[in-house]
Amino acid sequence: METNLQRMLIPAVVAVFSALVLYVVRGIALRVLRKWSERTETKLDDIAIESFRVPSLYWCIAIGLYFGIAVSELPEKYIHYSTKLIHIIIIFSITIAAANLAGRVFRNYVRKSNLPIPTTGLAYGILKGTIIVIGLLIILSVLGISITPLITAFGVGGLAVALALQDTLSNLFSGIHILMEKTIRVGDFIRLETGQEGYVEDITWRTTRVRMLPNNMVVIPNSKLAQSIVTNYYLPEKKMSLLIQIGVSYSEDPEKVETVLVEEAKKAVGRIPGLLGDPEPFVRFIPGFGDSSLDFTLICQVQEFVDQYLAQHELRKMIFKRFKQEGIVMPFPHRTVYLREEKQWRK
Repeated sequence: METNLQRMLIPAVVAVFSALVLYVVRGIALRVLRKWSERTETKLDDIAIESFRVPSLYWCIAIGLYFGIAVSELPEKYIHYSTKLIHIIIIFSITIAAANLAGRVFRNYVRKSNLPIPTTGLAYGILKGTIIVIGLLIILSVLGISITPLITAFGVGGLAVALALQDTLSNLFSGIHILMEKTIRVGDFIRLETGQEGYVEDITWRTTRVRMLPNNMVVIPNSKLAQSIVTNYYLPEKKMSLLIQIGVSYSEDPEKVETVLVEEAKKAVGRIPGLLGDPEPFVRFIPGFGDSSLDFTLICQVQEFVDQYLAQHELRKMIFKRFKQEGIVMPFPHRTVYLREEKQWRK
């Protein structure tokens, strides 16, 4: 009885002692690596250290178990199962480390390159999910489970699932299509054909979220978004034209009105945030002859879509003030009504 106890106790002590020694070595190594990474300019070493911090705990446990099994006198069958367990722990921990590393590198790359892809969401989920699935398939292979029949079963079952989840899969592939085509990107300002407009916050596996100017969120299924007509105000660039219509009396000189409008617009450049001076503002006598006024259009450039609101607000005030100084009349709409009196003759 005592001999059997010693046979079990010695491997356990060796396994625990080995794991503790490796844990201490791991802690020292992480401290040294962190100090070294602080002196480097790149962030990739920090990302790698952080990604392997937790999985390295499993490696300490796995190696400790390996040493414990090596000095044990367990039957061959139990050693075989224990070895498989160690392999599974190592493969699982490497899979988690690789998924975390790929996810963090992807996030860092997106932030540095300013790509129109969310750091979380569909692309991020596909990347980590693919690595985890590969790791699980390797674990099944280590366990002796044939992957080929499993893939065949998944194929048959997947067909049934695909028929039952048509809407979900449609949204998934529509989201991938939107990300790949890049006609709608995270951060873009868009207007839907229903009239709703706002900034694209995120494109997930099922929906696209648009934050409207009143700070409300519109959640759109990806399949609906892919089929709808969308105006993207950030393509091909953010800069856009601002058109302001102004009507003056028929008694005014069109040349003078044009000069005043251009002067006020140029004066506003640099004073109004978002109003651009290149290309220079200009005026066109369009729409032209209105019912009760001469109608002009002042055309200038703004930095992006939302800048037009403040620019219109300030420009209209400046133009109105200048018109008063120059004596330029802005007429009220009027109509001439003719009344005809019909006499009724009675017999």
